[in-house]
Amino acid sequence: MDIQLSIQRLTKRYKTGEGVSDISLDVRKGELVTLLGPSGCGKTTVLRSIGGFLEPDSGDILIEGKSVLKLPPEKRPTSMVFQSYNLWPHMTVFENLAFGLKIRKTPKAEMRQAIEEALQLVRLPGAEKKYPSELSGGQQQRVAVARSLLLKPAVLLLDEPFSALDAKLRHEMREELREIQANTGLTMVFVTHDQEEALSISDRIVVMNQGRMEQIASPQHIYDEPNTLFVAQFIGKMNFLKGVVDAGQVRLDDMLLPNPKGLAGNVSLAVRPEDVMLHEAEGQGLAGTIKQVMILGHYAEVSVDLQGRETIRAFRPRDQVKHLHPGQEVKVTFGKSIAYPEQ
Repeated sequence: MDIQLSIQRLTKRYKTGEGVSDISLDVRKGELVTLLGPSGCGKTTVLRSIGGFLEPDSGDILIEGKSVLKLPPEKRPTSMVFQSYNLWPHMTVFENLAFGLKIRKTPKAEMRQAIEEALQLVRLPGAEKKYPSELSGGQQQRVAVARSLLLKPAVLLLDEPFSALDAKLRHEMREELREIQANTGLTMVFVTHDQEEALSISDRIVVMNQGRMEQIASPQHIYDEPNTLFVAQFIGKMNFLKGVVDAGQVRLDDMLLPNPKGLAGNVSLAVRPEDVMLHEAEGQGLAGTIKQVMILGHYAEVSVDLQGRETIRAFRPRDQVKHLHPGQEVKVTFGKSIAYPEQ
């Protein structure tokens, strides 16, 4: 297993008290790892420390087995794509892309070929003579990505690169980034606060909270098995209900659920909306009343008021909700649930 980037016990604290403490993470060659979390959780601090824009208080950062801590940003084998495109407005696309290669004294013929190939890769062939003002936001961000790719970094760093784009463009750019990564085998560290973005493009996700890593796992694992209540709250939509452990099982009213973690006392039960099952009022389960049925394309979101409890949401296939209507009495069961100690 080739470790391309190794962050070892990285700590960086600001006067405000924010920052990160004791962060350790190995990123494999060709892997796309996303740092995900709310604003102020420390993800950009980690990224800027890798790129050399911040000096850590302690710890080490190794790229291809060598420490880069003493190197300035321009001497590190990294390249960064920022949220703002940072293109020179008075230069053509070609001149913007050639800038870094000229500093590296790349021969002209080699430079021209490399720029052509990079523009092909980001689907902007023939854009060399255009100025940034003649390009859309999405095209400018593609040029910014191409500029970073041309530097052939050992690790490509991306700091919320698509957040300024509209939803459709963001979706397209994610797909293209994944394709570029597949074609180049580049190692990437991506920062976002958008969980859908993280789930769709990552090989692994690092969920961060208040300067600590809460969980590192594949998108599927983080979605299915959130380690902590914070991860359960942050990733995807989730229902939360209060329960209590009784004779080794989690009790919700007269419903008993498994307790594989062996918890005791009061618990918070997390249930994904797709795991909420609705049954006839005479059946088994928690008693509830349908509050609303919303058709959202191929599936429907059904809000159910549980008697004496909170309102929960269920996602059901559209053809399964034709007979449901507001005010209807139902019984609710769960296909899967996860219990956490109550906080």
